[in-house]
Amino acid sequence: MFIDYAKIEVSAGHGGPGAISFRHEKYVPKGGPDGGNGGRGGNVIFRADCNLATLLDFRYKKVYKAENGQPGQGGLKTGRDGEDIIIRVPVGTLMSNLETGQPIADLSQEGKEVLVAKGGIGGRGNAQFKSSVNQAPRHAEKGRPGETVKLALELKLLADVGLVGLPNAGKSTLLSRLSDARPKIADYPFTTLVPNLGIVRLREFKSFVLADIPGIIEGASEGKGLGIQFLKHIQRTRVIIYLIDIFTAKDIEKTLDILKSELHQFDRKLLKRPHLVVLNKIDLLEAKALKVISKKVSPDYILCSAQSGVGIKELLDRIEHELDRQR
Repeated sequence: MFIDYAKIEVSAGHGGPGAISFRHEKYVPKGGPDGGNGGRGGNVIFRADCNLATLLDFRYKKVYKAENGQPGQGGLKTGRDGEDIIIRVPVGTLMSNLETGQPIADLSQEGKEVLVAKGGIGGRGNAQFKSSVNQAPRHAEKGRPGETVKLALELKLLADVGLVGLPNAGKSTLLSRLSDARPKIADYPFTTLVPNLGIVRLREFKSFVLADIPGIIEGASEGKGLGIQFLKHIQRTRVIIYLIDIFTAKDIEKTLDILKSELHQFDRKLLKRPHLVVLNKIDLLEAKALKVISKKVSPDYILCSAQSGVGIKELLDRIEHELDRQR
């Protein structure tokens, strides 16, 4: 199950209390204080892990707590520090403080770590309070409490290229044609209910990641359809592909305007992103009709068929050129 949002609470460990202790040695009737300090509480650390692809685990477990520090002991022995807890999340996870809304971290790289809640300091033992006026202190400190933070976790997929189009435009078919991904494909709208990723290999040592999100309808940025839920997954893409069904779209430019308008209302920066316009399903048109449409549309548009493979090489060449240009 694909889950891209979760709310959790994390708590670092409390510091261990300091010890109240006095030396007990033979022939030393009045040994001095030797109470050790308490150990530090464990920290809460988040780590980006490329082996994870969803926040599903956080739907079932919402509270995480690190280990408390151990109490100090006699003989000036410091208590053991509490173990840190490392919470693994998918690469591309954004973290923010649920109560203040302030961003905490963007775990956009494999292995990146961030300390979210710091463990409490251990309390001082009575040996630390010995002075010239108090040779036998009988008090020690309690450990400091660890930090507790309520978090909002939001996953935004990391892809080089994102597919945007109306429902049933052929995005999943194109993804399966270009990569080894096998999304569900059917001849009805909203077949794709969750984002899909595929690795497209251009040649032996060159590839890119392609993302397919559920179809966008007019009003998606206002919550209609499934668009608003998944538009965020193209915010990190370097190139956007507007995929239009040439057979069912009566007005290609109007369809393109709808898609761009929804992206603009969701995030204005998306319109500044490099993009390609691809007219799909040309295999459904007769040669004469295709020739007429080819003359009407912009020469920059790419005509192809995800089903038959016609025009796919040109599409890949254009994508590669755009990605190289950005590098």
